[in-house]
Amino acid sequence: MTIKSTPSHKGVVYLVDDEAVVRDALVFLLGSRGLVVHAFDCGQALLDFLARCGMPVQGVFVLDVRMEPMSGLMLHESLLSMGVHNPVLFLSGHGDIPMVVEALKKGAFDFLEKPYSDNTLVDRIEQALAVESASRAQNAQSQERQARLASLSEREVEVMNRVAAGKLNKVIADELHIAVRTVEVHRARVFAKIGVRSAAELAGWLASG
Repeated sequence: MTIKSTPSHKGVVYLVDDEAVVRDALVFLLGSRGLVVHAFDCGQALLDFLARCGMPVQGVFVLDVRMEPMSGLMLHESLLSMGVHNPVLFLSGHGDIPMVVEALKKGAFDFLEKPYSDNTLVDRIEQALAVESASRAQNAQSQERQARLASLSEREVEVMNRVAAGKLNKVIADELHIAVRTVEVHRARVFAKIGVRSAAELAGWLASG
């Protein structure tokens, strides 16, 4: 495994190519463009590395298609089975239509046929990194949202839904058969846990999910 790093990097690339000359050239190219590159000579070496590192991983994968004994497509299948859904770019000097279709159907970000220009490859990798970063941020936001909702008691959820619907405290109290003061307490707790300051903000927050 070869690792090329820079003091300030733009992202992480997991490169798998069984040709040493090609692999070393890509490590140099990507490293010179501010990317951290973890390079492997076979798919199993990558899988072993990921197993040691644990999940999830950040970055994108650049896989050569024609490798033995595990092809790039087979490696992609293994990544998916491990729950790794980061963007994948395939490289091949033998790109044919069925192979391209199969790779794209399974979620590949792109398929570049050799010879490709250095700029094209780096541009696509940077675009894939941007997609991966946005997806990671969205996942983090979703997890935070779920955690906030999970922190609410059953009664707080009942009050929250009615407050978001624009119902007055007295109406909520009557519907839930509790005191108005109790509604006010639950309402305040909901606002604090969700991180909003008004019923309108709460309704907007719920609608955004």
